Amino acid sequence: MANQLLKRVVKPLNGFVFNGNSIVRAISTVQYVAIRARDPTFEKYMHNYKNLVKVVAIQDLILANPTRIPPSVSVDFLSRLAQKLRLNRGASSFLRKYPHIFEIFYNQSKSMPFCKLTGKVMEISQLEAAAIRESLPLVVERLVRVLSMSESKSVPLRAIFKVWRELGLPDDFEESVIARNPQLFSLCDGNEPNTHVLKLVASYPSGHFTCSIEDWRVMECCKEDAKVDRTEIRYSFKQGFPPGMKLRKTFKAKVKEWQKQPYIGPYEQVGEKKRTNNGMKMLEKRAVAIVHEFMNLTVEKMIEVEKISHFRKWFGIDLNVRDLFLDHPGIFYLSTKGKRHTVFLREAYERGRLINSNPVYEARMKLLYLVLLGRRGLLAEAPKSANEDAYIQQKSDDQVFVSSDMEDVDKD
Repeated sequence: MANQLLKRVVKPLNGFVFNGNSIVRAISTVQYVAIRARDPTFEKYMHNYKNLVKVVAIQDLILANPTRIPPSVSVDFLSRLAQKLRLNRGASSFLRKYPHIFEIFYNQSKSMPFCKLTGKVMEISQLEAAAIRESLPLVVERLVRVLSMSESKSVPLRAIFKVWRELGLPDDFEESVIARNPQLFSLCDGNEPNTHVLKLVASYPSGHFTCSIEDWRVMECCKEDAKVDRTEIRYSFKQGFPPGMKLRKTFKAKVKEWQKQPYIGPYEQVGEKKRTNNGMKMLEKRAVAIVHEFMNLTVEKMIEVEKISHFRKWFGIDLNVRDLFLDHPGIFYLSTKGKRHTVFLREAYERGRLINSNPVYEARMKLLYLVLLGRRGLLAEAPKSANEDAYIQQKSDDQVFVSSDMEDVDKD
């Protein structure tokens, strides 16, 4: 009876009720997450990606021991971390499922089994590191933009540590990025013991930074067959709803009204926050613009909700970030695969792949393909070394997100 009542309240209006000019959530966040419209493409992506997250965590632990030749960690050490790494069937079982990535060997001096990375994974790791080094100017600009969106032009260093991989920062970014650019960045002591705050030293005039969404608006207006009203698209965001999501007339009307709502851009100063109805709408849309811009600064245009929440206070966002993603399914897609809430920027993806790729992303996709291989191909003849990179890249493009027979590689 309760479920039937919930469906009657929610289904007609996509989880919202409308009170005058305001949108009011009809159900709790947990309920809305459960009934949200699913997107099969993103769900398949995360089904595969959740295992990559575990692989990368182990890879980082192995590479953190460069004094060992080759870099390695004991299987016993990984077993003690199995719960933290979410290896439900234990470390040994997980490692053996990915022989293209991990190699278990017996360490004679320690009298115990150790784990190291295969040669191919070491090559991919070096490829990613090289791509990051070559993109350092872009990395510096990303960090400057993140700090510029903060009301105080500063964020806790621990928040940057949470997203260093998402922003494409080198693992030694404190030295290679922050310390080497004293004209841009400064590290100060935080209010709490043993904490530091990263501050933007350089000052930039108003309008110096252009948001990524502005590029889309310009392209829409410049199309040969453009029929958009420039005054209407001035504050609009690209929308693309999950397949199968029922868009009622009332909901469409509210989205159209929201698209026209003016707001203050992510890099502009807000001033006094007005708590009027219109003022709250502007702040809500500004929050959408901030997380939209932040996600555009990431390498893969995706991030865990928990990680971006560390910036909420510093960006002046007074709303629950998860609710923000749920309230705008045409802009963001929230997945709960792998016991993580991960959000995607919908416009950045097409058929499960990043539209505007980059070298760091491509290197990570090579590793994802090896994850998808699992134990497959062990008896097959290896590709010729001269064509190996091209082979893996082609297979990644063709199979990473569309091959149904690889979905159940790992049940951890």
